[in-house]
Amino acid sequence: MRFDDETSIPLEDFFTAYYQCRLRKRQTINALEFEIDYEHNLVKLWRDVNSRKYTISKSICFIVTKPKVREIFAADFRDRIVHHIVMMRLEPLFENVFINDNYNCRKRKGTLYGVKRLHEQIKECSKNYTKNCYVGKFDMQGFFMSIHKPTLWMMLSKFIKEKYKGKDIETLLWLVELIVMHCPQYNCIRKSPITMWNRLAKNKSLFTCGDEFGLPIGNLTSQCFANFYLHQFDIMVVNEFIYYGRYVDDYYIVCESKDKIKKWIKIMGDYLSSNLSVSLHPNKVYIQPYRKGIKFIGSVVKGSRIYVSNSTVSNLYLFIHRYNHEISAVNAEHVVQSLNSYWGFMKHYSSYNIKIRLLKMINHKWFRYIKYNTVKHIFEIRNQYKENNIVLYNSRRKKIFCEKYYSLE
Repeated sequence: MRFDDETSIPLEDFFTAYYQCRLRKRQTINALEFEIDYEHNLVKLWRDVNSRKYTISKSICFIVTKPKVREIFAADFRDRIVHHIVMMRLEPLFENVFINDNYNCRKRKGTLYGVKRLHEQIKECSKNYTKNCYVGKFDMQGFFMSIHKPTLWMMLSKFIKEKYKGKDIETLLWLVELIVMHCPQYNCIRKSPITMWNRLAKNKSLFTCGDEFGLPIGNLTSQCFANFYLHQFDIMVVNEFIYYGRYVDDYYIVCESKDKIKKWIKIMGDYLSSNLSVSLHPNKVYIQPYRKGIKFIGSVVKGSRIYVSNSTVSNLYLFIHRYNHEISAVNAEHVVQSLNSYWGFMKHYSSYNIKIRLLKMINHKWFRYIKYNTVKHIFEIRNQYKENNIVLYNSRRKKIFCEKYYSLE
């Protein structure tokens, strides 16, 4: 089948999407296989998409247990490129209509931005902490698996036809429908033991939610389409409440009136269930004065301060406890990277006492290989171990990669 060059997606966009896609996935097996002859593979993908011969490849499915038990679908590298192609076109359109306080999967936003916005909104609503105000905190039950795919496709189709002005609109619509209506559970490799799925509720897995419901957690398009799915809900709430914010299915309302928030619980629940097939979680509805502290996306906003959540601190405790029994130059690189990641996260919060306590927990034998830079407030590998450690660490990574590669053959 031939296609019209004027209305097709340009080949240059496939190369751009490829370079974006491989930024953090270059060492994966699928990425390496694609990269061996990436120019030929990209041209073939370009032809397949524009001639409508493209089909979605097999996914890898597995279970993660932290921060909680979830089912993850990892799309094939080839499909990830297509996801980037789609989002290159839709993301600017989404950004033009999304409310400011939608924090998930958006540039220059995210968890830290969302927490700071909650902090600012409480300060404004309480008139600089001089008046009382209440925070309503809500969650949606099994959100990703509750998304009704035909409804989502209808919403996206209407939106694209109204907002997108590119000549390749027909190909874009075809791709979006293909991605939205795809059922990856019928074409996947399960990498976790089957028994791990027993730990998931039925409304948490694509294998049990039905063909017309659910988006695979792990895909770029799933995150962005989920944001779009709740866009009209965001607008409805913002038209009534000045102070509102949402991160995926976790959202809050800040208001001077507790009764008004209570009244709106039913209104929001009815809208979600009747229009979007989504339910509010009955056990995750909280309304309380701001002074008691509000937990939101890994942080706690309490009065004028922002604290790290107990779960994050507990994870760091467990990490230090584990590696206190695995002290070696080989592990030094990983330990330094992980500690600096936690330290960088905590610098945005009131965490001085926590850092002091954690420093005291680190086994003193570790400081034979690493040191704490009190000026930069980061961990570093001591110079005499740095070069040798990097060689050891990279050789270990190569060994692990080879073991994984040959185990898939």
